[in-house]
Amino acid sequence: MSKPACILLSQDDNVAVTTVAIEAGHVLPGGAPAAAKIDPGHKVAVRAIHKGEPVVKYAQAIGRATTDIAAGDHVHSHNLAFDEDRLSVSGLAQPETATAADKGRTFMGYRRADGRAATRNYIGIIASVNCSTTVCRAIADAANRTILPHYEGIDGFVPIVHDQGCGMSSTGDGMRTLHRTIAGYTRHVNFGGVLMVGLGCEVNQLTLYGQSGAGASKRHFNIQDAGGSRRAVENALSILKEIAAEVGTMRREPISVSEIIVGLQCGGSDGLSGITANPALGVAVDILAGAGGTAILSETSEIYGAEHLLRSRAVNEDVAIKLDGLISWWEAYVAQHGASLDNNPSPGNKKGGLTTILEKSLGAVAKGGRSPLTAVYNYAERVTEHGLVFMDTPGYDPVSATGQVAGGANVIAFTTGRGSCFGSRPVPSIKLTSNTALYKSMEEDMDIDCGVIATGDASVSGLGRDIFDLIIETASGQKTKSELFGYGDNEFVPWHLGATL
Repeated sequence: MSKPACILLSQDDNVAVTTVAIEAGHVLPGGAPAAAKIDPGHKVAVRAIHKGEPVVKYAQAIGRATTDIAAGDHVHSHNLAFDEDRLSVSGLAQPETATAADKGRTFMGYRRADGRAATRNYIGIIASVNCSTTVCRAIADAANRTILPHYEGIDGFVPIVHDQGCGMSSTGDGMRTLHRTIAGYTRHVNFGGVLMVGLGCEVNQLTLYGQSGAGASKRHFNIQDAGGSRRAVENALSILKEIAAEVGTMRREPISVSEIIVGLQCGGSDGLSGITANPALGVAVDILAGAGGTAILSETSEIYGAEHLLRSRAVNEDVAIKLDGLISWWEAYVAQHGASLDNNPSPGNKKGGLTTILEKSLGAVAKGGRSPLTAVYNYAERVTEHGLVFMDTPGYDPVSATGQVAGGANVIAFTTGRGSCFGSRPVPSIKLTSNTALYKSMEEDMDIDCGVIATGDASVSGLGRDIFDLIIETASGQKTKSELFGYGDNEFVPWHLGATL
């Protein structure tokens, strides 16, 4: 295969993207020479762009030129600015087809008593309030040392801790969001059993989560009722032995891939993310959706500028209107705090070649492939529809992934161009790099190198099928790089809304 130094993504584009560093004089698509050295992942004009004209990438506007730009010039923050314009959607590309063989595939998972399918068999120790976090960590540590060695069928004891639960109103968006998130974790299919631990006097009382009919695998108590921290740990270990005896004998069995729910994430994106890793993941999503599975696209602040593309794929007007409502809420939310959605691209994003939120979003939505959008959910709301769905979350990865897991994701697929490190227990996280240099420098953290697309050594479609295969292998118990290192105990970060009192 050829190894292009620049990629023109659409004939409608007036910029190309470099896949490697190019020197001044390098001949660009269209014949113009580069005016100066340009780093990988950055944009270069392939024809003249006048001041005030849209800069076009992915056949969509990513902003406007703030000065005249000559063919061959570097296009970035110095001559490109955010603008509200959107270009029309011209035709909908068809999603990657799921074959009959794809639809018949299975993974080796755990079948729970309620019929749901798990990809891991953890036991969770969940804090109701920040005041019980230290005790929850102590319980998990002791259980992993003393109980886990006796049960091969248990993946581990996981502390789910956070900094909320008190000093907040007992009503309103903040409490509703926290309760919905924690409730989602208490019922998460990858937890074979759960022990909730509270302090006793907090706003987020354990009684809000109920216990009736939960069986021995769902228990809770307060530290104050136990007689203090050390006694709480001793009490917890006694309870966890009972839970482990109930869930530790479970074994994996073949389950249809239609029961896989993948949460889609991108963090530390660069100029190649929307060209390599994200569209390759999108192919895997199309195959999974075509086979009856589910993928959750999120990060509402990072679809801004591409929301019209998602809207055009909504299965009905109700889904489209709900997506419109999320965008309106976010515009008002950031304005209330004196910010703009274009504040989203980070210094790392910009160093990697991204300039505006429009450009970042157009690349980010590629993770969702080209499948129809079947539903829109609130943060941490339980996902019940199949196919590609959208969940309202911030762009901050730990908060976003926490909402997806609470909603039922049993695998996370996470693309990165700069090198985000992440895990999200009880759910395995697959890491996909947008460029080969990153994969080589952080191979112990990354599962698949999608940079081979930019070098011409693989196709988007072919690598997408490799990702689909890895999702199935991961769901079947193969550990990801982040799992092997031990990520996942500190990434439970519920969205913090409302006043601190």
